[in-house]
Amino acid sequence: MLSKEERHETCYMRLKCAKYDVCPMVLVQNLLSGKRKILILWYLSYKTLRFNEIKQKLPDVTQKMLTQQLRSLEEDNLIYRNVYPVVPPKVEYGLTELGKKIIPILEMMHSFGAEYLESQNVNQN
Repeated sequence: MLSKEERHETCYMRLKCAKYDVCPMVLVQNLLSGKRKILILWYLSYKTLRFNEIKQKLPDVTQKMLTQQLRSLEEDNLIYRNVYPVVPPKVEYGLTELGKKIIPILEMMHSFGAEYLESQNVNQN
């Protein structure tokens, strides 16, 4: 097993992150990796959505996969789940205060994607 120092040895940010047991980049990768987590966060960045609204935005994702991704994001405290005591059940998802801190990163990713498409002369319509 590598020591904390050995894990951070090759990181160019090692002076900033050597104090952590886990590399912050590895942590962020683990938080955001998964089928459609980034897109779920992106869609929730501008409004609270119900499960079916999220599902409509991600038609190629199964209900099981979407449920797993939502649960994972909730466990990581990036989103919240609000269940209303009505029939039929009403469940809404939104970003937590911690989750809202990722919005600038998502916006930068969107900008990069748009710039990349333009640089490749890809016409998106």
